[in-house]
Amino acid sequence: MRTLILSDIHANLTAFEAVLRAAGEFDQVWFLGDVVGYGPDPNECIQLLRSQPNLQALLGNHDAALMDFIAIDRFNHEAAAAIRVQAGMVTQESRDFLELLRLKLEIEDLTLAHGSPRNPIWEYILTAGTAKANFNDFATQGCLIGHTHVPSIFILDESDGVETLLPGNGDRWKPAGRFILNPGSVGQPRNFDPRAAFVIWDDEEGTFLFKRVSYDIEAVTRRILQTGIPKRQASRLWIGT
Repeated sequence: MRTLILSDIHANLTAFEAVLRAAGEFDQVWFLGDVVGYGPDPNECIQLLRSQPNLQALLGNHDAALMDFIAIDRFNHEAAAAIRVQAGMVTQESRDFLELLRLKLEIEDLTLAHGSPRNPIWEYILTAGTAKANFNDFATQGCLIGHTHVPSIFILDESDGVETLLPGNGDRWKPAGRFILNPGSVGQPRNFDPRAAFVIWDDEEGTFLFKRVSYDIEAVTRRILQTGIPKRQASRLWIGT
């Protein structure tokens, strides 16, 4: 079975559509949170996400803020401004979808969380040290996370050390032990590569395939500016940061 693993779409419909075209055939979709925030197309992204086959989807911090589940004052000014704009855009149908998203899931031998297994909403796993501190908070072999917008793998070795991998486009990885894996961001990459990121999990081969795909950034930036979302959310797409 081929599973499309996505995170951090951030209301970027053009990037999301490009990912779906590039992914080829897949049997199910696991989404790790933040379908809204930053971008111009929250309703369209929610509608497209909810139509995916055998969808399992999580709540991200931007999703939670838009729904008033968490305080918006924890966000920086520009991120909060984007959420406020989107709060006036989203339909009741979109809100109904967001309301049902879960914080954490276990599927077979994998745990899914947005931020981290010990703090699914807020914690960023960017370093080996933070990753190591989270291995006691899930019982499965692996944990899939989003939130940082950086494709990465943290591997726990036999001596309880943690190795960090930063996979590139086309890299295929097969786990041997316990790990934490981040597919990167569909809608707002932050590792100085502006291409949308995603992962294909093939459970028959036991491999994770990391992929990047280009999309029409100019079209997205125009729509961001038309909505009144801060200009920085448009300009940062060009450099992937």
